[in-house]
Amino acid sequence: MSTPQEISIDAFNYDLPDERIAKFPKEKRDESKLLLYKNGAISETIFKEIYQHLPEKELLIANNTKVIQARMLFQKESGAKVEIFCLEPLSPSDYALVFQTKKDCIWKCMVGNSKRWKEGQTLQKTIQIGDKKVLFRAERISTNGNTHEIKFSWNQPHITFAEILDAGGILPIPPYLHRETIEQDKTTYQTVYSKIKGSVAAPTAGLHFTQEVFESLKEREIEYDEVTLHVGAGTFQPVKSDTIGEHTMHSEFIIVERNVIEKIKNRGSVIAVGTTSVRTLESLYYIGVLLEMNKEPEGILKVTQWLPYSNLPEISVEKSMENILDYLAKRDENSIKAETQIIILPGYKFHIVKGLITNFHQPKSTLLLLISAFIGEDWKKVYDYALTHEFRFLSYGDSSLLLNE
Repeated sequence: MSTPQEISIDAFNYDLPDERIAKFPKEKRDESKLLLYKNGAISETIFKEIYQHLPEKELLIANNTKVIQARMLFQKESGAKVEIFCLEPLSPSDYALVFQTKKDCIWKCMVGNSKRWKEGQTLQKTIQIGDKKVLFRAERISTNGNTHEIKFSWNQPHITFAEILDAGGILPIPPYLHRETIEQDKTTYQTVYSKIKGSVAAPTAGLHFTQEVFESLKEREIEYDEVTLHVGAGTFQPVKSDTIGEHTMHSEFIIVERNVIEKIKNRGSVIAVGTTSVRTLESLYYIGVLLEMNKEPEGILKVTQWLPYSNLPEISVEKSMENILDYLAKRDENSIKAETQIIILPGYKFHIVKGLITNFHQPKSTLLLLISAFIGEDWKKVYDYALTHEFRFLSYGDSSLLLNE
């Protein structure tokens, strides 16, 4: 019997014509198309009718991360342009703290046109914030592969880094849109419930929700809550290896509040809005498993890529959540903070997620593998239907509701 690592990525390829990729969103978010998959049966409706198809009194959980304007462009005196793409904070490493820093901070970044940025050279630009002109500098501290450690500093001590990004950064829309960011993307590429800054890509399944949709969910007594996963640039990284075992998943930062953990403990299962919520929730289960094995772990809790496929003790969702609640109680903390590299592949056993709202994903992507893990070979039926019924694909595209009883 083959292992998950031996799965061939070619088995998850399909033809996606460029004209099927939505370059811009629908004018009204909730009027996008919605594919319905229920126990193998496929039909369609529009997103604002989703409340009619969700089981009554379920718990819906979404990712409340907010996309930051993570691209910073610098122009040298020679005219050469260098782009710095902020990936994750290093000092301070806490997302909430780094956006409030008022002097300097250090980030892990990718650098475009890095050959034009000579060693020891400081890049700088002037950013207008209100009536103040801020001199903003970037200094490269070190390089590790294709990422760089960059120190940012500025000369106005009352200005926060969040204000610097908001005034001088560019929102990083997906590269497959093959266009520049425009002003409306600042609104349309954020979910209506986004609030915790830190992502470089949107949790796009949530882009279809409106306040009207949330009101309609109350008719069926559907409860709603949130988790946080800060989406990294690795979400766009294609699988380049023949087998998935050679692919390294990017690490992402998650936060889950105590009250959400208590709800999951009491219910045992939820419906996830988007693959980022799936990765957060399923990682949460394995954090509880790790705490079962070691009640007093040192350092940050981390779910590594292949952890779910190793020989771990099988515990209930209730027990897993109890372990996390005990861990928080001992530390007098209200939220669990952790890193995850989880990869969800065919053969994965879902512990918390029983339903999924998600867009249509790129061929040969880890996100498509996750869909296959959830509905099996029926992913081909779902994608064939979407392609032959004029569904729009990828980040600004249409959505699907996948339910397995």
